[in-house]
Amino acid sequence: MLSLIQRVTQASVAVADEVVGSIGPGLLALVAVEPGDTEAQLQRMAERLLGYRVFADEAGRMNRSLADTGGGLLLVSQFTLAADTRSGMRPSFTTAAPPAEAERGFTRLVEICRQKHPPGVETGRFGAHMVVSLVNDGPVTFLLRP
Repeated sequence: MLSLIQRVTQASVAVADEVVGSIGPGLLALVAVEPGDTEAQLQRMAERLLGYRVFADEAGRMNRSLADTGGGLLLVSQFTLAADTRSGMRPSFTTAAPPAEAERGFTRLVEICRQKHPPGVETGRFGAHMVVSLVNDGPVTFLLRP
């Protein structure tokens, strides 16, 4: 499992010109499920998404997490993040979980995050063509693994 997180002042995702998920200050997480991702990895990714310290404290240092700030979390499935790009001029997606497995993993991650972060978890729509809009704050962007 991979998650590319971006600290944002706002972010939204639309499907067919309809906004299906939107947050104010918080994290946008593009999530790729890989073959064989386990419940333990999903739990660990949720912990990292909610606990990773990327928000400024009173001294301006990145010492506060999403759980500390109560910000929003926008989770967007992004199978292309798991692509193998090491050779050739076209990505290979053999390193991404098959669609049914990926949907189960992504849905479970959303459930875990919603249980652990009542202030707000929004999502895109799995498998849909989505338009993601964001205002990256910093910019601050990290690639997380469980």
